[in-house]
Amino acid sequence: MKAWFFTEDAYPQLPDQDTYRSIRVSLPNKHYDPEIGADNYHQFLDMWLMAEDLGLEIMLNEHHQTATCVVPSVPIIAGILARETKTARILVLGNPLSNLPRPTRTAEEMAMIDVISRGRLECGFVRGVPYETAPANVSPYRGTERMWEAHDLIIKAWTTHDGPFNFEGRWFHARQVNVWPRPYQQPHPPIWVTIGSAGTAVPVAEHEYTGAVFLAGYPGVRSIFDGYRNGYMARHGHEAPLDRLAYCALIYVADDEAEAKAGGELLLWYMTSNKVPVEYSNPPGYHPPAVAAQIASGSRGGAGIPLQATLDDQMARGNMFCGTPDQVYEQIKAFYDYSGGFGNLLIMGQAGHLTFEQTRRSMTLFSQEVYPRLKELTASYDGDAMKETRAALPDKELADLGTFGVEFVR
Repeated sequence: MKAWFFTEDAYPQLPDQDTYRSIRVSLPNKHYDPEIGADNYHQFLDMWLMAEDLGLEIMLNEHHQTATCVVPSVPIIAGILARETKTARILVLGNPLSNLPRPTRTAEEMAMIDVISRGRLECGFVRGVPYETAPANVSPYRGTERMWEAHDLIIKAWTTHDGPFNFEGRWFHARQVNVWPRPYQQPHPPIWVTIGSAGTAVPVAEHEYTGAVFLAGYPGVRSIFDGYRNGYMARHGHEAPLDRLAYCALIYVADDEAEAKAGGELLLWYMTSNKVPVEYSNPPGYHPPAVAAQIASGSRGGAGIPLQATLDDQMARGNMFCGTPDQVYEQIKAFYDYSGGFGNLLIMGQAGHLTFEQTRRSMTLFSQEVYPRLKELTASYDGDAMKETRAALPDKELADLGTFGVEFVR
């Protein structure tokens, strides 16, 4: 098991939610104080350096026109950490390829970060979330196709070393592509892609990339991971390695249960603050028609519909692991067994008004008292035994608390 520390670099110093309609896209930037923002950025950078000191790897991402993640350019943050860190792997998850105009620029940026870090980059690609299609001035339609075409151009740019080539795709056109620098890792950095359904998992498995699931919880994780495993087996003829699967959850660890619950409530700001109207979360063409109809009718909880995100609900759902070290280990192990196993745990360990000291204490307890047991758990992984274990566990029937994870990564 590898554990990756993650924070979305939120700007939580906002007015009451009743005073604005959406935290994404349209919240006026008059509510952003650059002096407070500077303090926030330095605190987040210190958190990632703290994570490395604790033996954790680092995960980063980017979003646009939102207070939930004030990192509009993940290469900038990754470049800083490539120089300031020494040992941690740096996972960019990810580059929103469908919304970016020039895949060759992404190829150049990621290669540069890989070289600065001396080969510690893990490069993730994502389609991009629905609320960012309009700010990016792109059509919500066929975003997955654009993502994979951009991916093809980036891979060709990384692996072509004998001079320029031209690229003619349906969505992207490039002339005289000859990126400098080329990646430090050969043929290119390890690649991750987010997956939100069994279907989207298949091409990721076929490429042997790491598939990452965000906040799908008990209701979704089995089908998504099974989609990956089945796709991998069909293409490669053997079981997918455990380290090709990743799960992201909110995690808070404390010395006692009451303190853990208090910290968990602060961490849950990431979900309870996600106030977005349906026209941003469900733009025409982004979702399959059946899903779009469900979100529009309110029968399916998209990210633009208020989530019933109580701490107990999200712990029961498998979106949050919260408690003492023993409790958090047992919660993760139960989810691990139910899902069939995964080799990467992506930890959203800070959000909202959770302080640096609270975050450090939580991650210290995780690193010292939870992480070693998770490493032992995955070291003893037996695929056949895991299948028997999972077969003995019934499917969990949980109330629909929204599909936040799917909307977050699709």
